[in-house]
Amino acid sequence: MATSKPSPSNVLADPSQSLQTFNLLDLQQYKKEKFYATSASKDFHLFYVGRDDVHNILKHVLSRVSISLYLNMFGFDDDELNDILMAKVLDPHVVMLITLDKSQAGGKHERALLDSDAGKDPIGFSTHFVVGQSETHQISHTKGFIADGRVGGEGSTNWSRSGEGTFLLSGQPGGPGYKAQNNTQTIFTDQDTISRFQAELISEHMTAQEQASQVKTAQVKAAQAQVVQAQAQVAQAQAAAPQVAHTQVAQAHAAAAGQHGAVKKP
Repeated sequence: MATSKPSPSNVLADPSQSLQTFNLLDLQQYKKEKFYATSASKDFHLFYVGRDDVHNILKHVLSRVSISLYLNMFGFDDDELNDILMAKVLDPHVVMLITLDKSQAGGKHERALLDSDAGKDPIGFSTHFVVGQSETHQISHTKGFIADGRVGGEGSTNWSRSGEGTFLLSGQPGGPGYKAQNNTQTIFTDQDTISRFQAELISEHMTAQEQASQVKTAQVKAAQAQVVQAQAQVAQAQAAAPQVAHTQVAQAHAAAAGQHGAVKKP
């Protein structure tokens, strides 16, 4: 997959940028109005796809991660956000758990993204990413994250161009080919919600990890059974070989004797 071009909200190239001084006011620049109402909450804000610049909001937060990221994303089709996550995978100072949905991971674009990630860093990818389902084997429909234990995000927004309503024009929606679903994206900083949501994201990741381990175990057992079956077939063939050879020799002698008798017959 081609590496996406960075943008002003993507600060991966500037390690001095972090979430340690994050304030929700930092994101008002991405609203249609460019500011919040005077009565707006100081620890929770709701943004709207197709109206606010949700794609740059996500980049703003995620590119500033420097400590930890716990994320579960149902639809994962955004090249630039994926590049940000892979940059964090390569950072040994960042603890990450990324959970993705099994049904969505089989899609053409998402599968290509994940194959590319695994090819770039097989160990890092297998350490931080897991694909799975809910505990009762339904879709993993969560769409949210906790970044550095300080900033949370959750909503109906899938990571795709139409899911985020990615702007094609500078600072505003619209332009040729522009598409935006009806989605919401919250960003919050209240510590109770952050603590509980982080615990939930870890639990969902561990469930998917256990499912992946069970699949691998089943695959190993199936492979072992095939080996045992092949070995048994070889042993059976080897055991039958002397008897077959003996029978063939006997038949050859009998045929030769018959031919000899036929020659001597007057």
